[in-house]
Amino acid sequence: MKRKLLILFFLATLGVSGQTIELLGKVSSLSDVENIHVINSTAQAFTITDKNGEFKIPIRLHDTIVFSSIQYKLKEVIVTHRMLVNKAVLVKLDEQINELDEIFIGKILTGDLFSDIKNTKGDRPLNFFDVGIPGYTGRIATQSERQLSEASSFNPSLGGSGYGLGASVGFTPIINAITGRTKMLRNRVKLDEKQSLILSIKGRLGKDFFASNPLDEDFRMDFLYFCSDDANFFKFCKNQTDFRILIFLRMKYKQYVANREE
Repeated sequence: MKRKLLILFFLATLGVSGQTIELLGKVSSLSDVENIHVINSTAQAFTITDKNGEFKIPIRLHDTIVFSSIQYKLKEVIVTHRMLVNKAVLVKLDEQINELDEIFIGKILTGDLFSDIKNTKGDRPLNFFDVGIPGYTGRIATQSERQLSEASSFNPSLGGSGYGLGASVGFTPIINAITGRTKMLRNRVKLDEKQSLILSIKGRLGKDFFASNPLDEDFRMDFLYFCSDDANFFKFCKNQTDFRILIFLRMKYKQYVANREE
């Protein structure tokens, strides 16, 4: 009876070993398991896990599956016969712990509360709320954004009377619009925003994307600029999920490779 079961298992394994099947997997960990990058580096396929840590990806025997995330250690899994037969796998990830060397800043506390209070001196730094000055706590504008605001904003206190030097300063936005300076600054703000988004994508997704979509290091930034020239770059990449951005990059990757081959 055992021999028959072994033969049946061998035949079932042999039947699927040369096929491409869809693997249903699940990632387990004590922390968040959503948006973990799952890459079949052999077949150059990728996906990400859902909120339950589950994913689906095409595999063949002996393919290498890579699991990558900032909060977890990199893990590689080789596809086995058992995984092909079961069409399922459970992967446990280990958290990435960054240990820092022990350092001491300022006075060393003894543990005696009253003694430590007496030996500790220092005042809290003042801020604009302490002295009744209104302060701005929002996002700090870039240099290009500040220049655009200054060039396109009309200040009635400057040149409102229409006489003297004040009049010329008050009409500065109109002069900037006529000479094209406002348009130039607006384009510069757009370029700064595009450059910032390119660097953000490269820092967050570049490693995983180029692992499954190989490209020489010298051409990677050129490829990202090629993506940014697309009219839908901001639509698919600004304030979007990693999965949506990766789909857009994959589409542009095919176009980029085709252009280079031509």
